Order: sequence, then structure tokens, then C-alpha cells
Amino acid sequence: MVIFAALGLGYILGEFGWFGVRAGDEQSAAYNQMRVYAEVLRKIQNYYVTEPKIPEVTNGALHGLLDSLDPDSSYLSAAEYKFYKDRPATDNAQVGLTVSKRFGYATIVNVLPGSPADQNHLRDGDVIDLIEGHSTHDIPLALVRFMLEGKPGTTVTITVVRPFKPDPDKITLTRTVLAAPALGEQLYENASILYLKPGVLTAARVDDLAVRIKGAGKGRKILLDLRDTTGGDPKQGLRLANFFLKQGTLGSLVGQKVPVQTFTADPAQWLTDAPVAVLVNRGTYGAPELTAAAIEGLKRGDVVGERTFGEGSVQKTIDLPDGGALMLTIAKYETPAGKKIEDEAVTPTLVVSSPQDTGEPMPSSNGDDQLNQALSLLKAKTS
Repeated sequence: MVIFAALGLGYILGEFGWFGVRAGDEQSAAYNQMRVYAEVLRKIQNYYVTEPKIPEVTNGALHGLLDSLDPDSSYLSAAEYKFYKDRPATDNAQVGLTVSKRFGYATIVNVLPGSPADQNHLRDGDVIDLIEGHSTHDIPLALVRFMLEGKPGTTVTITVVRPFKPDPDKITLTRTVLAAPALGEQLYENASILYLKPGVLTAARVDDLAVRIKGAGKGRKILLDLRDTTGGDPKQGLRLANFFLKQGTLGSLVGQKVPVQTFTADPAQWLTDAPVAVLVNRGTYGAPELTAAAIEGLKRGDVVGERTFGEGSVQKTIDLPDGGALMLTIAKYETPAGKKIEDEAVTPTLVVSSPQDTGEPMPSSNGDDQLNQALSLLKAKTS
């Protein structure tokens, strides 16, 4: 049994060329680690207090191996992969959470305003300890997201650990089909600054932003609020950046086996040379991070707020012989300066702590220091 378990891990290592610097070299670091792994399994099997279930032990090891790479890389057992593939397309109702993993557990990145999660006062940074009694530490991120989704009207029960609160909260959420948040639009400083808050960066929402930016008029500055904004398609984040950047490298995509892709501003997509500032926080996730990174990296405008979450990668699903699968990160997006967003996120040019959460959909200058600082910076700019 130990040999078969070691061979299972050996398949993964061999598939991706991790056996060492020289093919067949038994002294390579990876091969030596394989021998250590097999020896550890033997010791567990021979000396553990009760006879262990080796398949469960090796499943845990494989989950840990992939989890150690990054939050988006996962190992799915045959049963988990079957669940993932067989989920009905109609199970598209949600609770309004963007989640990733931090320190091994599912963590809330941002919350959709007005959603069931918002109505139950869930907030950025809350840690989901359990979903339906199962620890999120033991569940791949892809399945965590699937478990939060389901048929409209069904419920999901989660246990949440909140910052500065000693006891966890058990919360039952009702899944619903959610609409994208409305585009926030407001004028500040005697109508000299156009404030835009997209909420999400879908293709349709970026189209809406293009209309607003084109119609802003001469002399009007733009404040782009990407706080608590999610985008699943990196191209939309680059496209939004291009509206403000006429030339230069917006970012790149780099991977060990993936040809380098460099994304250059298209002058035909450029819309404005008006002064711009960008608001970000730890809930800025995915495509909007590329927008902020490009505007900051090419010194087109100030980025104000908190360090973003850090999400910008491409995954490949690889079927395994036992019916399981790997969801493996094969490439990561980089800023114009060559920093991987997945690893380093985006740090603002002006770091300002997050305002107290009021639950209001539109910010007020009262108590929102991030907003006030961005407005001050823009006010000082010459149109």
C-alpha cells in the first residue's frame, strides 16, 4: 500500500518534471524527497496508535502539496472531481461572497452589497471555518466556491470566525440569483471630479465605464473607486486601464511552460488624458488589480488606499489516472514593473487605512479618509 501511495505522488512529480536537474538522477532533491515520503508512510503504517487508512493519509498529503503552491492550485480526489464536474448548470444561485484562501482556510475577500451575505453582516477578512460542518482547511478552493452555490431558495450553513471576536458565528444563508451591483456615479468638488464605482469588472460594466468616461467632458477629473471590486476576466482590467493609457506596457502573463504575453496599450482604445486617481483596498480582487497596477506602474495617476488582495493567475485542469484532477496555476500576471500580482498584490502610492464600514452603498466624505485623500490629490492636479 505504501509503495502504491508513493507511486501516486511519483506520477505527479514525474508529470511535471520534478524528479531533478538530470533525468534519472537518483540523487536529485525531488527523488530524495520521494524516498522520505515513502519512509514516512511506512512509519505511520507501522507505528501509529491505530492502523491508519493510507488512502486518506495520501489524499491529505496531495491536498497539502498543492495548497502549498498558491490558493488557486488544488488537488481533487476522484470523488471531489466527480462532484465538481457533475454539478448541474442550474445551480447558479449565490450568497454574495468572493472567497479565496488565506492561511489554509476560506477567507472572505469582499461582499456583494444587498446580498444574503451582506444582510447577515459578513465582511471582508472574515474566515469561513466550516461549510455544512466540513472544515474549509480540508476542502479545495474550487469546491469551497461550489458549496456556496446551489439552487435558488436552498440554504448553506457556514461557521465564521471574525477578527477581534472570540467566538465563531454559525450563519445560515439562503442562495439567490444575484444581479450585478449598480454602477456608482457621483460628482465632487463643484462637479470638477467624476467619481465612478464599478463594483464588478465584467465586459458590460467596462462598456458602461467607457460611456461615462467619454461623456465626462473636458476639464473634469476622474476618481475610479475599485474598492471591493471583483473581476474574473483579466482582459477587462487591462481594457479599463487602456482607457487612461495611450501607450506603454500594461502588464504581462508569465509561466514556466506558457509563452510570455505582453499587453501593450492600444491607442485606439484610449479615451482620456484627464487626471485620474484610483481607490483600492484588500477587497480589490482580480481584474481591477491589473487596472490599478497599470495606472500606478506607468505613473498615470495616484493609487490610494490599502494593499489589494493579490489575485492574477491562470489555471489548467489536468486529469489524473485515478479519476482525480489537478487544478494547477500555470501562469501569473505581472505589473509593468515585472512584479507578480498573485505574490505581491498592488501597494498604493499613498497608503490610507480603510474607513469604518457603514453599510452604505455610496461613500460619504464623512469618515472616509481614503476618499478624502484621493479627492485632495485630484483637486491639486491641473486638468
